[in-house]
Amino acid sequence: MANRVAVLGSLNVDTTYRVVRFPEPGETISAISRSSAPGGKGANQAVAAARSGAKTYFIGSVGNDDEGKLMRECLDDERIYTAHLTTNMDHGTGTALVTLNEEGQNNIMVYGGANQAMTTSVLDGTDQVFEDVDFMIAQFETPQAVTLEAFKRAKAHQVVTILNPAPASQLIPELAQYVDVIAPNETEAELLTGVKLTDEASLDLIAQHFQAMGIPVVLITLGKRGVYYATKDQAGIVPAFTVTAVDPTAAGDTFIGALASQLSTSLDNLDEAITYAQRASSLTVQKYGAMPSIPMGFEVEEALKK
Repeated sequence: MANRVAVLGSLNVDTTYRVVRFPEPGETISAISRSSAPGGKGANQAVAAARSGAKTYFIGSVGNDDEGKLMRECLDDERIYTAHLTTNMDHGTGTALVTLNEEGQNNIMVYGGANQAMTTSVLDGTDQVFEDVDFMIAQFETPQAVTLEAFKRAKAHQVVTILNPAPASQLIPELAQYVDVIAPNETEAELLTGVKLTDEASLDLIAQHFQAMGIPVVLITLGKRGVYYATKDQAGIVPAFTVTAVDPTAAGDTFIGALASQLSTSLDNLDEAITYAQRASSLTVQKYGAMPSIPMGFEVEEALKK
């Protein structure tokens, strides 16, 4: 049976400017192209889970605007359950401005809008969701206070919680008590722990920091080097797939969503789920855009056979 996943998170309309290089401070440069597409960490992760076969619910907020209508239609098209996607009449839908250079590196600026204005009221009437799902995902593009309440409810229903602490922000200590899996990238891991990441020994120190906070499983995405994992019993690195990346946007989100679609609730298939998620992410970076680049499950399975 397919996993059942709830995502509490952000929805943004992304506008991407492709440039030869990033401008220097005060400099004006010309863009090669401009495109807009649905995105946001929460929405991307939900789409990644759904495209890999998970029954997916979304909990979040959009503005009463064209961008909000677009995001609703997008999630509906992906057969994601949106009964708990609320409309904020006072704040606009989140947006993001992405600048992408020829080397495949990006800079991203985000307007939080309805995402950051979210309150725990978005959780009203969600009891059935928590009763149904196996996993719950959240990020830091929405208020941690809302995530804390959501994770409390999730744990009360024995739901496995996955926290993607991006963009990095000081973690509310109480929230850590309700996190089963934390999955930062290497930059976020350094910022959250104060440990400089230089080698595998420093990865172990970062994992120990999170585990001392009460988080049992730590995953750190390392880009081309793969994914470091640490549980109570073991630690190691699952190597990445070698591809030519053109756009890293949504790579981490694809990893999180795809992981949740494959992971067992006992977490006893962690290696296999990480491998699947990394393969999905490797396909994402070979295409431009956020949500449009996220692969379908059959594409990931075919790629794993190569």
